[in-house]
Amino acid sequence: MAEEYEVIVVGAGPAGLAAALYTGRALMKTLVLEEAVTGGQIIEAYDVDNYPGFPEGISGPDLIEKMVDHLEKFDVRIEPSGAADVRADGNIKRVITDNGEFTAPIVIIASGARHRKLGVPGEERLSGRGVSYCATCDGPFFRGKKLVVVGGGDAATTEGVFLTRFASEVKLVHRRQGFRATPAHEKEARENEKMEFILDTVVTEIHGEDGVEGVTLRNVKTDETRRMDCEGVFILIGHDPNTGFLQNVLPEFAGGVIPVDYNMETEVPGLYAVGDVRKGSYRQVGTAVGEGIMAAMHAEERIKELSQ
Repeated sequence: MAEEYEVIVVGAGPAGLAAALYTGRALMKTLVLEEAVTGGQIIEAYDVDNYPGFPEGISGPDLIEKMVDHLEKFDVRIEPSGAADVRADGNIKRVITDNGEFTAPIVIIASGARHRKLGVPGEERLSGRGVSYCATCDGPFFRGKKLVVVGGGDAATTEGVFLTRFASEVKLVHRRQGFRATPAHEKEARENEKMEFILDTVVTEIHGEDGVEGVTLRNVKTDETRRMDCEGVFILIGHDPNTGFLQNVLPEFAGGVIPVDYNMETEVPGLYAVGDVRKGSYRQVGTAVGEGIMAAMHAEERIKELSQ
């Protein structure tokens, strides 16, 4: 028999935790599903300095710990399992997991995104042995090492700066001249004496036996290739939304971002999408929290409508 809830939140990042806080506080029976680590990608952030109320900044893990502590006041259950499938049977949604089946009239998708990979030779084989997707997780293991950072957004610039705390040098490789990073983050990276920018260039192979020993670089304008020695490669080129499990309820958007209305509701009544899975997301912890709250508040209205 499926366990019944009023609200199921898929994902325990800031958006999902905020939504569950509001639904739990509204005395709606709420379940949070999380197949990985509670907190999502924000736990990889060593310093969150733009979340209101923390003028001195706060680490991602500390922020999530406070959110979870707050959530525990309202008897919200966090289940260590991800969603494998979601189906809509009238007003009721069925969420199928490896640990069983759960039903609720409200489902809030807050499943976040996963690290995007280069797909070049050596990447998979050396993953965890010099190839990393999280500077704040692995940076301390590279003290005094020569590192390559791949990417051109905020993650590449800010985490590249973070890596200079440990590395002897950090070379940032980007396929273009222009950056997606905010000007302030780009400026900070360019002014860091340990950082060097290699532009109009891509990594085509990662070399090494038991660990990273170097990379092959190709200039996209001249097509020239060269090998460069390094002892670690941090791939920070973006993320893909974790929405593949929606193939039976939102087939057009499964595996991609999901369009929603101003209440964060999808085209399926009672099904919401917030945070990194939402089309047009700003990918900021503050906006993710706000989206989760908006979905939860509208979900409360939906529950009242269904009970009439």
